[in-house]
Amino acid sequence: MERKAKERTLMSYTPDIKVIDCTLRDGGLVNDFFFTDEFVKELYQANIKSGVDYMEFGYKASKEMFDVEKFGKWKFCDDKDIRAVVGDNKTDMKIAVMADVGRCDFKKDILNKKDSPIDLVRIATYINTIPAAVEMIEDCAKKGYETTVNIMAISKSNDVDIDAALELLCQSSVGTVYLVDSYGSLYPEQVRRLCDKYLEVADKYDKKVGIHAHNNQQLAFANTTEAIIKGVSYLDATVSGLGRGCGNCPSELLLGFLKNPKYRINPILKFIEAQIVPLRESGVVWGYDVPYLLTGLLNQHPKTAIHFMKEKREDYNNFYLELLDNF
Repeated sequence: MERKAKERTLMSYTPDIKVIDCTLRDGGLVNDFFFTDEFVKELYQANIKSGVDYMEFGYKASKEMFDVEKFGKWKFCDDKDIRAVVGDNKTDMKIAVMADVGRCDFKKDILNKKDSPIDLVRIATYINTIPAAVEMIEDCAKKGYETTVNIMAISKSNDVDIDAALELLCQSSVGTVYLVDSYGSLYPEQVRRLCDKYLEVADKYDKKVGIHAHNNQQLAFANTTEAIIKGVSYLDATVSGLGRGCGNCPSELLLGFLKNPKYRINPILKFIEAQIVPLRESGVVWGYDVPYLLTGLLNQHPKTAIHFMKEKREDYNNFYLELLDNF
């Protein structure tokens, strides 16, 4: 009964909603994080003017694991690089980074909050690395950060494992637990069921729930709106859906949908004109296409579709049969 009482309608006023811009982080997977300084600064200003609540700058990846010569600076998000854009960030928008379990030297690279421009650390984990994620959560919380956790590839996990993961994570210091459709394979009916599962546990421990959707089947926006109606409050989006492979829920769609008057679509539209159109014209490719549809349909990682696209193949039926062989 309590869960149903929190559900919303399409016309609900939702003051508890938080919009997280993931353009640099998820979009960085398309161009190895080589964004121009102008792109980043204009995105920062556009997000502020649009009322976006958090801007995710990229990853806190370990420089011992990844070659700094092969990636742009937002793969590593050094505090000095963030400060060069935001200064002291005397705005209402908060600064976020993502830290992958096993790919981040968090004890060394994530400083105490009082010494950093970062407000939120978003920890990404698979279901089998939950204990390591909890260690990262507690370390970051102790340092003074807000924390969220993304349980990736949830469409590959069974209910028993999901239930156990949610209990462990919600008993930690984390603030928000994310439902992540990593492969873009989930349908709205499945999202509704998973939202109920996540929210039931989150409510018990006074936590929030977020959603991060991918657009393989052109359902990222639909699945995000379903999650909003169910009561999910942290919403990930990227400008023009910029993100790995098929991309994500587009910011302009989400901001146009939300009924909270704090959000404005116009600054994002201007940013698209100024930066996203030239980015596409430069040859950077992302967005819905048949190969990503097929990996989403079969609940598979998009890496095979990305490789298919890079080879400029167009034999879609053969690719489908190849995927079926690996199903």
